[in-house]
Amino acid sequence: MTGFLLVCLGAGVGAPGRYLLDRAIQSRHTTLVPWGTLTINLSGSFLLGVLYGSEVNSDVLLLVGTGFCGAFTTYGTFAFESVRLVEEGAIWGAFGNISVSVLGGLGAAMLGIAVATAS
Repeated sequence: MTGFLLVCLGAGVGAPGRYLLDRAIQSRHTTLVPWGTLTINLSGSFLLGVLYGSEVNSDVLLLVGTGFCGAFTTYGTFAFESVRLVEEGAIWGAFGNISVSVLGGLGAAMLGIAVATAS
């Protein structure tokens, strides 16, 4: 039961954090590129890498990794925004968004692990 509550607590902070950060970033841009979602997913991937590289205890992984990062990052929004770019005729924008999101997310996670293990 404790694990469930930790996940709920982390998610309760992660989801509103995602919404607020996305709105703050997108309000500064007029392009179709989903800069908010991209920033959120890359930073969440980095944070997860740091957590796993730091070998934190299971309660921290549940709270911050599963709860916060799980609610903060968003695959569904990334997929929807990529489809929307295609529908708007921004094929290269969609390709760029998909490429940077997937490869950048992997790179951010690897960088997070490297940073954590270097300490």
